[in-house]
Amino acid sequence: MCNLYRITTNQQAIREFVAATHDGIGNLEPSIDVYPDRPAPVVRNIDGGRELASLTWGMPTPIEYLKSRDAPDTGVTNIRNTGSPHWRNWLGVEHRCVVPATAFSEYGQKPDPVTKRKPLHWFALDDTQPLFFFAGIWTPWRGTRGSNRTPRPGDHLLFAFLTTEPNGVVKPIHPKAMPAILTSRGEVETWLTADWKEAKALQRPLPNDQLMILETPNTTPADGMLQGI
Repeated sequence: MCNLYRITTNQQAIREFVAATHDGIGNLEPSIDVYPDRPAPVVRNIDGGRELASLTWGMPTPIEYLKSRDAPDTGVTNIRNTGSPHWRNWLGVEHRCVVPATAFSEYGQKPDPVTKRKPLHWFALDDTQPLFFFAGIWTPWRGTRGSNRTPRPGDHLLFAFLTTEPNGVVKPIHPKAMPAILTSRGEVETWLTADWKEAKALQRPLPNDQLMILETPNTTPADGMLQGI
């Protein structure tokens, strides 16, 4: 699933879209490629308002998927099975967030005959790459992140976003899943405020006519992250 996405917008546009009341990220660069286990902007409910904050991409990994309890946790970037006991504690409004993006990527299934590498395809709402949001969850977490070579022990603020079955645009390229995407203020409001029974309906494929494939150069995402569990 998606292990690389892009943000090409300004933070004022993000704040206005979600009616953010707090901004804790400083100056947002005009174009960011976001990789797993890296900081990225999200909007979360906090102190009776909404905060634009910088969190690390990758929620805590379920114990059964850890290679060792002593090894750093590389995190889970994409969450599909919201019925899992591991994720249930983070489905309430206090742990929901929305993740701004303007494009996301997926690998194709067939390697390029010359490079022998699978091509990377980018998706956006249209060719102007307008702002949208992934439906996400977040949590504070204490432990060790990173790798054995560069461990980062301590307190962390983590996030990931939900995935669902792919629509007709994504499926020919990546048949397993696509991100749960929110495109309107009403959908963002529902995700951040509604009870789970109502909010869960937003974990669905985007209609085919609301997504397109972009013609963009290949970029290689980071490896080693768990996804879609």
